[in-house]
Amino acid sequence: MRRKTPTVWVGRVPVGGGHPIAVQSMTNTPTADIPATVAQILELHRAGSEIVRLTVNDEEAAKAVPEIRRRLLEAGAEVPLVGDFHFNGHLLLRKYPEMAQALDKLRINPGTMGRGSHKDENFREMVRIAKDLGKPIRIGANWGSLDPALLTELMDQNARRPEPKSAEEVVLEALVESAVRSYEAALALGLPEDKIVLSAKVSKPKDLLWTYRELAKRTRAPLHLGLTEAGMGVKGIVASAAALAPLLLEGIGDTIRVSLTPAPGEPRTKEVEVAQEILQALGLRTFAPEVTSCPGCGRTTSTFFQELALEVNRHLRAKLPEWRRKYPGVEGLKVAVMGCVVNGPGESKHAHIGISLPGAGEEPKAPVYADGKLLTILKGERIAEEFIALVEDYVEKHFGGMQ
Repeated sequence: MRRKTPTVWVGRVPVGGGHPIAVQSMTNTPTADIPATVAQILELHRAGSEIVRLTVNDEEAAKAVPEIRRRLLEAGAEVPLVGDFHFNGHLLLRKYPEMAQALDKLRINPGTMGRGSHKDENFREMVRIAKDLGKPIRIGANWGSLDPALLTELMDQNARRPEPKSAEEVVLEALVESAVRSYEAALALGLPEDKIVLSAKVSKPKDLLWTYRELAKRTRAPLHLGLTEAGMGVKGIVASAAALAPLLLEGIGDTIRVSLTPAPGEPRTKEVEVAQEILQALGLRTFAPEVTSCPGCGRTTSTFFQELALEVNRHLRAKLPEWRRKYPGVEGLKVAVMGCVVNGPGESKHAHIGISLPGAGEEPKAPVYADGKLLTILKGERIAEEFIALVEDYVEKHFGGMQ
């Protein structure tokens, strides 16, 4: 059961209100480098990022934003852009109104707004600008940049408790308090509920679970989920999945970002792919046909079923852009590539179309099942090509009539 929240429109993308959980990402190019930033936004958007955030950290970046928007529209990409502001956002937004107008949402970090009375006034100024422009904001607290005054206040309160909590627990309390107080302050300044998204980022999955459960109890705001520094490679992917999956299954979370550190030469789009895979694995959204394949064991032939699974995956990815245009709903296609007779026939019958390859010592034939029934039996040297042709035929017959 999804948590009930207002719908916040970020450009044409709805966040919250029971709408599909939106996938977003962030550029890592210097925003002032207009060609590089436009190219990366297009890559991210084409990979499936429905919202893209970019850094607006200085005057050159601020000047670049309207031109970035213009070039994206020229390329046919109406992707919503979020300006990421720290320290000087209140100044840049007033000085460069075209930049403010070109953005679809403003990200405000309450921990980087300054100190004392300046902090409060800078926050108020950014909220006023958002209100004047009719733009939504994301109040994005982060445990790496908490307001020292708030942290000191809560540490002092904790010291007076009969049984004080650990310093780490107080930091998490301060993180939630920062987000909630800022949310309440924005509402008091007249920003409507349907213009505010909340986040409170940490880097440990178990801390994220506690933090977002508290935010969900204390506010009605749509929530942006994600670890602040998930890490690289397998570690980053596993940490993100471990952190996001329990919350999403509890109905907490309205938009997600997977903050992976890309390996040298690795595409930025990896974080979009992982976010989509998490949502699809949980059954919350469908982005692409799914291939079920076994891990292999001593019964399977050495590499053939692995090669076939890889070939089928590559073929489906290559065909997906064309298939999406021709065959609505094809993203829900399920294909099975199995390596022996133990689970092969059963898994193949559960898929829309599946093949059960002969294992070691088995009769050299490969039954193919479609919609749970035996379709044909493949033999010989061209099993891979013939199976892919059967998949193509299945897609045309079963999804072609859905137009």
